[in-house]
Amino acid sequence: MNEKLKSIWKRSFAGRTALITWLAVAVFTIMLGCFIIALLDYSRPMSDTLMTVALFAGAFLAACLILIYVVWPLLRWLFWKHWQRTLFGLACFVTLIALFYAEEDWRGKHDWEKFKREWEAKGEHFDYASAIPSPVPDDQNFALTPIAFTSYGQILTRDGKVIPNDKRDKNFVNRLKMDVVHEYEESPKDGNWQIAKTSDLKTWRDYYRALAAKTNEFPVAPQPQSPAADVLLALSKYAPAIEELQQASQLPYSRFPLDYNTEDPAEILLPHLAALKQCSLALQLRAIAELQSGQSEQAFNDVKLALRLTDSIQTEPFLISHLVRIAMLRITLQPIWEGLASHQWSDEQLIALNTELAKLNFLSDYRLAMRGEMVLCQEGVIDYLRRHPEQLSNVSGYVGEDDGNSSSSGTFFNSFSYYSLIPSGWFYQNELRGSRFTVQQYVPLADVEHRIVSPASLRRAETAYDLEFKHANPYNRLEAVLLPSLGGAVKKFAYAQSSVDLARVAIALERYWLAHGKYPESLDALAPQFIAQVPHDVIGGQPLHYRRETDGQFVLYSVGWNEADDGGVVGFKEGKTPTVDITQGDWVWRYPAK
Repeated sequence: MNEKLKSIWKRSFAGRTALITWLAVAVFTIMLGCFIIALLDYSRPMSDTLMTVALFAGAFLAACLILIYVVWPLLRWLFWKHWQRTLFGLACFVTLIALFYAEEDWRGKHDWEKFKREWEAKGEHFDYASAIPSPVPDDQNFALTPIAFTSYGQILTRDGKVIPNDKRDKNFVNRLKMDVVHEYEESPKDGNWQIAKTSDLKTWRDYYRALAAKTNEFPVAPQPQSPAADVLLALSKYAPAIEELQQASQLPYSRFPLDYNTEDPAEILLPHLAALKQCSLALQLRAIAELQSGQSEQAFNDVKLALRLTDSIQTEPFLISHLVRIAMLRITLQPIWEGLASHQWSDEQLIALNTELAKLNFLSDYRLAMRGEMVLCQEGVIDYLRRHPEQLSNVSGYVGEDDGNSSSSGTFFNSFSYYSLIPSGWFYQNELRGSRFTVQQYVPLADVEHRIVSPASLRRAETAYDLEFKHANPYNRLEAVLLPSLGGAVKKFAYAQSSVDLARVAIALERYWLAHGKYPESLDALAPQFIAQVPHDVIGGQPLHYRRETDGQFVLYSVGWNEADDGGVVGFKEGKTPTVDITQGDWVWRYPAK
């Protein structure tokens, strides 16, 4: 009992103690050596490596100590001395997990199915097939004609299947891609009917003649002609394609062959959209040049063709398709406006233009786009992710934006299939919240029956969006990524419909001018002789504002998104180049002062 303890230096080490001791000494020696060498000359490239080795060695030592002194004793205590209690605890734990998954899966699907039954009773549809446009006969389908096929044929087959990159025809010619400028150059300044600015074809003539010194992409005359003649000559390279397009546009239907049956709706490609918009730009410039050269009938045909192209994607259930249509409408309204401003349209042409514009119903198209976003781009994608949860790693924002750093946490987690542990009920809950928000908040923003859009309703929807997705949780996290604040799109649809209505009223006013030599005192004089019914203001539903100016011109306008009568003044965004701001000022149709 009174025996003195031996000195630590005289005590023998064996077993686990010896292993730990020598391991600690070795690691400490490596760490100390690396630090000393690195500190001697920190500017050497090897210093970073040595510091990393030192830190790694320290982490390795700490891990070994934890494993030996914490994990190993704990496992011995659980499985050697108390193995029965351990097995019972594990069984309880596994049972709780199973019950958690069963409850979450059942509740998620039950809530989703209940929501669908309630809204289907109100006439809503959530099945995937309801959002897909109906098939049309191939021989009556504009989208399958040879000229239209070139807008997507390099990337898609005639049944919408994606062509692999290595099998695509590198020499394929997209005949609808009618560039009006060389490669990525900026175009000359165009006219803009939104601010009553006519097109200056002199800048286009100068552009094409200057371009001829660098390339023979556009034909030019040996000597300068009139601006309109030179522009028409430059665009004559597209004459055969436009003539073929005119013939193809006579077919009654248009349904581009998109693969709606693809497992992941996000993989549906829309290559034809860019080509259609590019073609509308060429038709716009050509129609304006034809008007300025006195060829109103040719300009009328090009405008009708541009409107037909705008209508060719009307049935597509994608928001982006309809936003492209809105852009094409704005482009096509320019030659219509310029022809009205210069009194170049005949009464027969005006009647035909009104008929074509009357077919456009962008408020109804807004609801189609919102339903398409809900069924295809939300429910369809979430259903795909529920079946393939490992694909969640490709959903931007779900685990954080990829900053390009290979050591980021997102990349680390993506290397494992931990997404497969997500209960399927959480996917159903995300579907439920996204669909419920869409049908309750977004779809009603456009009152199709009364042809009204309420900015106040959008403000309420945006407030509800912030509340709905302010705090992320498993039931809304995925939907918050897939469902951006789509309500803002209704402003563009409302502006598009207002533009159509203003153009139709302007056509009726032009018909009145042709009959009486002046514009009327009020819009009441137009119906029913010159227009069946004067449309009301899309914003608020009140009559459109109209006044005749002292120079014989008129100002026609909607109060616009701010719902205030600004006297026919257009709002602009701040910046070097004035750009129309549709959220400010009025939405105006007027002509340059005489």
